[in-house]
Amino acid sequence: MMQEMRKASKIVEELTLYFLALGADHVESSIDKQGRKGTIRFRANYDPEYRNKVEKLEELLNQSKNHGMEDLYWELAGSGNPGDSSQILLVGMMIDSAQIEMEGSQVSMVLQKELER
Repeated sequence: MMQEMRKASKIVEELTLYFLALGADHVESSIDKQGRKGTIRFRANYDPEYRNKVEKLEELLNQSKNHGMEDLYWELAGSGNPGDSSQILLVGMMIDSAQIEMEGSQVSMVLQKELER
């Protein structure tokens, strides 16, 4: 279980770095654990110049979960170049689902992750 919580914290780290690279100056996040499910809530602003990158987030984060890739590469989350979409693809392989809402230069996300297998 602790390893799964570490993975959830790496997801938050990666999203934070990603949005800081996109000009964020305000980031909020939380991780809620309820039984075997984890919910990551994330909210940030961004420079409107990067709107196209933010619009692609839903596609990148809603990739099919890949337990094999997750088990091998989860520790790399947060270690790539900030703003790099390949790191967001890794996050997409680590979560079960993502709901994203954009309003102006703000984005809110709710990510779901199974914490026990």
